[in-house]
Amino acid sequence: MEKILIVDDSLMQATQLKSILDDEYDVTLAQTAEDGLRRVNEENFSLILLDVVMPGMDGFTLLKKLQEEIVTQSVPVILITSLSDAINEQRGLILGAVDYITKPFNPLIIKARVNTHVKLYSYRRQIERQSMTDQLTGIANRRKYEQYSATKWGEAIRLHVPVSICMFDIDRFKVYNDTFGHPAGDKVIAAVAQTASSRLQRSTDFLARYGGEEFVALSMGDSSGKMFQHLREIRQAVEDLHIPHDPSVAQWVTVSIGGVTVIPEMGNAYDFYLKVADTMLYDAKKNGRNRVVWADEKLKQLWEKR
Repeated sequence: MEKILIVDDSLMQATQLKSILDDEYDVTLAQTAEDGLRRVNEENFSLILLDVVMPGMDGFTLLKKLQEEIVTQSVPVILITSLSDAINEQRGLILGAVDYITKPFNPLIIKARVNTHVKLYSYRRQIERQSMTDQLTGIANRRKYEQYSATKWGEAIRLHVPVSICMFDIDRFKVYNDTFGHPAGDKVIAAVAQTASSRLQRSTDFLARYGGEEFVALSMGDSSGKMFQHLREIRQAVEDLHIPHDPSVAQWVTVSIGGVTVIPEMGNAYDFYLKVADTMLYDAKKNGRNRVVWADEKLKQLWEKR
């Protein structure tokens, strides 16, 4: 059931709106703009019904704040108000509202407009998910990764928590493709992605296909030691799939992994640490492959001895 947030200081009006929509939607009430802002940052809503005239922060101000935040700017907002003049309607639409309903309102109109905007939002989310998903593996694609990494890097700076950047790719993949063919190579890429994603399922973990046979993963909160051990387990899990490789180069399909853990500060560049992770991956491949090389918070290397 889609979730709707009603932000209105009038409990009577908010309850009336809720009763109109309750049979089709999961409706949450907030009686202040501040409470509405808190709730929309904690939960996922498909639509916000927002009263314009409220004490303290008014609806226009809240709408502006919602449009400024990446997390909430895509959530459609319908303004509900007694201000029926064209200037206020224009102001609301310019600020980003998708619709404008004046009081007193008709229940049938409320339902029709809410249904329309919830369906449009649902369709847009579906299209966005498809555009952010790698079709071969079902995990995030590079476009999604670039968006996600920018957001999480900012969060890590603000919260002063460690963030780990990991890069890994399939060892001697060109040889595999040349030996077994590209369809078999696609199956290997998908199998590696599934193995890694099954072990990166915490809310703080993220995995994407970076390109070709290369992947990138992000994780927040863990120390370098914990991440190093976790990635060693993922490397071993891929080897344990026992996918036969060309016997002239290796017995099984394996991956090499490189990464870095950092507690970023204002002014630190994400791209610098991505290059550090890539360098660790290069060292892993140069020194025998099928191993993890990690840089800790002081950029000291941790080596998996094999």
